[in-house]
Amino acid sequence: MVVVAASHLEPVFEPVIEKAGFKLVRLRIMGGAAKTLQVMAERPDGSMDVEGCATLSHALLDFIETEDPIEGDYEIEVSSPGIDRPLTRLMDFSRWSGHEAKIELNAPVDGRKRFRAVLLGLDGTDVMIRADNTDIKFPFRSLANAKLVLTDKLINEDLKARKGA
Repeated sequence: MVVVAASHLEPVFEPVIEKAGFKLVRLRIMGGAAKTLQVMAERPDGSMDVEGCATLSHALLDFIETEDPIEGDYEIEVSSPGIDRPLTRLMDFSRWSGHEAKIELNAPVDGRKRFRAVLLGLDGTDVMIRADNTDIKFPFRSLANAKLVLTDKLINEDLKARKGA
């Protein structure tokens, strides 16, 4: 299956997603002949449930029927980012500071492109991490892929947030 980042479509879909009461986490197109537009979103408080996915799906389908923003046939898949969520926005790196992440860069930093590291936050638009007891800083734009690692600390924080909601 081919997976393509659909950042060029974000300006088209993001206003629809926000009007429906959600924040876009990731937008991508998957598949070959049969395409799927994957929309990963959450409420402003970071939550997402089945009802939220259904609400957003209906809003997107209404928009697609009237605007037809993508050529060809495709299906829509709306989902929650989940606990081990992808880190796609600059603010994600400060929001999830202190947690472990798997990070892949477009070009090597200190001879490496892949890291399993603790997020230390941001320095302007640079991401700061600690990998192998070394602090590393790189520009956000050099990020190819990043996602949180499922750890006990992350699970406990998620459970506390759910109880508070």
